[in-house]
Amino acid sequence: MKYLLMIYTNPRTWGHPSFLRAAEAETMSQDEHEEMSEQFEALMKEIVESGELVGGEALAAPVHTRTVRVREGTPVTTDGPYVEAKEQLAGFFVVDCESPERAYEIAARFPDARFAAVEVHPIMNLSAQEM
Repeated sequence: MKYLLMIYTNPRTWGHPSFLRAAEAETMSQDEHEEMSEQFEALMKEIVESGELVGGEALAAPVHTRTVRVREGTPVTTDGPYVEAKEQLAGFFVVDCESPERAYEIAARFPDARFAAVEVHPIMNLSAQEM
């Protein structure tokens, strides 16, 4: 089954990789930064080689985001995601795993999970029979 792993970060420290720009990472040594980067690279290599990685992308800063809603038949576009949110969507990966537990394991191994959040969403096929 496919899963969407959504990575969140604080927009005040926007940049990629987001885990190196988190406030907590600012106090880490260069060696700790390199260790996190190596862990991320090892995870990427593992899920590419296993065939679990379907794709992923980093997103532009939230200031470039627009939200579209249709109200009474009229499209209304507003700036950005919800301003009240402390964290914003920074990027995503799609993985194809044998179980939800494996998707959770992969999400927990993203360095971003140490500082913010990585949401795991099952992706339904058009028939939605698996849910």
